[in-house]
Amino acid sequence: MKKEVTVKAKSVEEALTLAAEQLGAPESEIKYTVIAEAKRGFLGLGSADAEISAYYIPRGEQAAIDFINTVIADMQLTAQIETRDGKDGELIIDISGEGSGILIGHHGDTLDALQYLANLASARKNINGERDKSRVTIDIEGYRAKREETLRALARKMAQKVLKYKKSVMLEPMNPYERRIIH
Repeated sequence: MKKEVTVKAKSVEEALTLAAEQLGAPESEIKYTVIAEAKRGFLGLGSADAEISAYYIPRGEQAAIDFINTVIADMQLTAQIETRDGKDGELIIDISGEGSGILIGHHGDTLDALQYLANLASARKNINGERDKSRVTIDIEGYRAKREETLRALARKMAQKVLKYKKSVMLEPMNPYERRIIH
């Protein structure tokens, strides 16, 4: 989950130090842009503080993003990655572009495998020997929402069939995420 702050201080260096404290991250891992440089003014009049916008992406999440970028580059796809924050602090990686559909696979099998590997990459141990507790979800061109709607329609259809014929119906094997949608 990307953390962002905007900080004002007497100098850019002081603002960076304050941003590191607020974000709870080492200064070396913080990326920032200078919004306004500090102005000295004349005899204290007209002086202004420096202002920076700083953000920090935890190492685990950055490892997952790097992994996905590597897979896309190795497959020679022209796809772009966008990241956003999801529920409960999870990182959602949206992939879109030409040829990205190949990453979905049959009923999302390849997508699920890619997401599993990205979660493994994000769960590497940090410097202190602790595992980063970041959860990564991957979506390719809105596939997850489309699949969810398809499963909901299937569940309604099968429920009508069960009510009509008074017999149980067997569905194809599904992963836990899809079974939750059906239930």
